[in-house]
Amino acid sequence: MERQKAIELLQKIKGEDLRKLANKYDVTVFKDGKKNKGWAGHTIEHYLGLPINSSQSPNFGSWELKTISLKYLRNNTLAIKETMAITMIDPYNVKNTPFEDSHLLSKLKKILMVSRIWVDQTEPSSLLYGIHTFDLGNEELYNQIKADYDTVRNTITNKGFDKLTGKMGVYIQPRTKGAGHGSISRAFYARAPFLKSIVVL
Repeated sequence: MERQKAIELLQKIKGEDLRKLANKYDVTVFKDGKKNKGWAGHTIEHYLGLPINSSQSPNFGSWELKTISLKYLRNNTLAIKETMAITMIDPYNVKNTPFEDSHLLSKLKKILMVSRIWVDQTEPSSLLYGIHTFDLGNEELYNQIKADYDTVRNTITNKGFDKLTGKMGVYIQPRTKGAGHGSISRAFYARAPFLKSIVVL
């Protein structure tokens, strides 16, 4: 499916409640009291007719589908709720792969991002807020993301995988990903300043 076709399909459900769509497509939101953190993305993938994808290749071959959450602050303005996971960090792969050939770059080259309104932890509803596109063509942005990647790569090479910290990176940070605080898995995450360049609120 071409990205433009996906945009047209998503425009048709803009403003709709993704919880209702999740029920329609039998997407599990809660099971045994635990939330499926990816339920909104899975719902959108079902709507677009795409099998759930967790590979390091872009969802649709040439472009990547991402979902992010927005929340209302006390002053009733919208803000980005949290950072966004991009792709897992395989230490061997990152250590031996320059940015130009990396999974990170392939994920960021061409993005279709869907933003949704987060209400609270119980997810009573979640309106599809907007559809946003991003192409990594800005030279300054490209160079900074490359620098962030190289920081991670150099740290793995010279200090070790366990020395990665979420304090690294201007736009892209390496953070733990997985169940519990004892998780040793790490992924590349997009920081809020980067997300704000895509999602104009």
